[in-house]
Amino acid sequence: MSRQPVTNRPSNEGRSAGGIPRENARITDLSHEGRGVAHVDGKTVFIDDALPGELVEWQRIKRGRNFDEGRLLRVVEPSPDRVEPRCTHFGMCGGCALQHLSTDQQLQFKQKQLTDSLTRIGKVSPQEILPPLQAGTWNYRRRARLAARFVPKKNRTVVGFRERSTPFITDLHGCEVLQPPVDRLLVPLSELVTALSIRNRLPQIEVAVADNAVALVVRVLEPLTDADTELLRRFGREHSVQMFLQPGGYDTVAPMDPVEPLEYRLPAFELTLQFLPTDFVQVNGPLNLQMIDRAVQLLALSPQDRVLDLFCGLGNFSLPLARRAGQVVGVEGEASLVERARANAVRNGLGNAQFFTANLADDKLGSPAWGGKFDKVLLDPPRAGAKEVLPVVAKSGADTVLYISCHPGSLARDAGILVHEHGYELRAAGVMDMFPHTAHVESAALFVKA
Repeated sequence: MSRQPVTNRPSNEGRSAGGIPRENARITDLSHEGRGVAHVDGKTVFIDDALPGELVEWQRIKRGRNFDEGRLLRVVEPSPDRVEPRCTHFGMCGGCALQHLSTDQQLQFKQKQLTDSLTRIGKVSPQEILPPLQAGTWNYRRRARLAARFVPKKNRTVVGFRERSTPFITDLHGCEVLQPPVDRLLVPLSELVTALSIRNRLPQIEVAVADNAVALVVRVLEPLTDADTELLRRFGREHSVQMFLQPGGYDTVAPMDPVEPLEYRLPAFELTLQFLPTDFVQVNGPLNLQMIDRAVQLLALSPQDRVLDLFCGLGNFSLPLARRAGQVVGVEGEASLVERARANAVRNGLGNAQFFTANLADDKLGSPAWGGKFDKVLLDPPRAGAKEVLPVVAKSGADTVLYISCHPGSLARDAGILVHEHGYELRAAGVMDMFPHTAHVESAALFVKA
């Protein structure tokens, strides 16, 4: 249940049963992890589930040289932006951090994270703040990795996300952010794993919800018995899900029975992209559609444009761009994703999209085979950002660069490089709520040659 009951009743206890003092504090801000920030006796304290403006009662659980950490006991004066968390597991499960904050304020928090990072780290400010993008805020996750562990004291398997700041697994009975039908399969999955002979050797289950099917990838550390195999197959039939086994690395993932390829559709571009259940795809499908639309709009493509898409994955941006541009070159570090991108281009009849494999984190790229002159560049790097590839972007001659980011700190660093070293202006930036109810900040930044 929720760990932050709201009440105005004053505390009449100075210490808990364990002897730890109870203290009151006024929350002044949210940290980048979504924790309440207070200043007590000149020291910063981070308190989970507390919101700016609130007066809270809390206990100190960890002391550090630069800051302390606290546990919220009671909200004495609640923020007007506080809402009742929808999930009964909120406060324990590490899957969400902000369900107690209104969705409008979640967007404002993320926009502030973005602009503060750009100013503080990159020493840049956007000329325009883009309106935030937001799709459905519940049951949006089509990709997830669930942990599993058999607990002898409970005589059953716990399946769920990790708890906050602990190695334990939250005993989930449902999930408000997973896409159907997986949101209600957690208890059946627990029962399934408990019934297996290798229940102690099955650490995780990956989820992939496509437009046409649902896949579960079961990590197994020991061979299955015939009875185990039948149980897994029966589960797949009863719940209409594809069952995959993963005995080793990702190259060992294989379906238990013949399956149809997973796919998602981009209707505005008349595209269908196929993917494997362990491939990287954007977690929030409806938001992904909006994000692609925004990318095409901001790049203002013409049939004469030659576009470079770095960190292209299986073609999520490359193929829509190819519908509008003259030529698109996609580059990705994972060879299997490049194969998927090429196959998706052929399947969708796009002859103007080429794909190459390259390590884009190598700062000695030099003059790659896929280099040359480009009119526009799209970057969609991992959390570490795109620092190593920025010299290639600058040498491409592109007058427009669109940077899709999943971490405001690395975006801000790279924005500073593009502006202060390579002569671009930060024309616009804004957030896209890829992960509602979490502190994750997805954003887009548009750079134009000065």
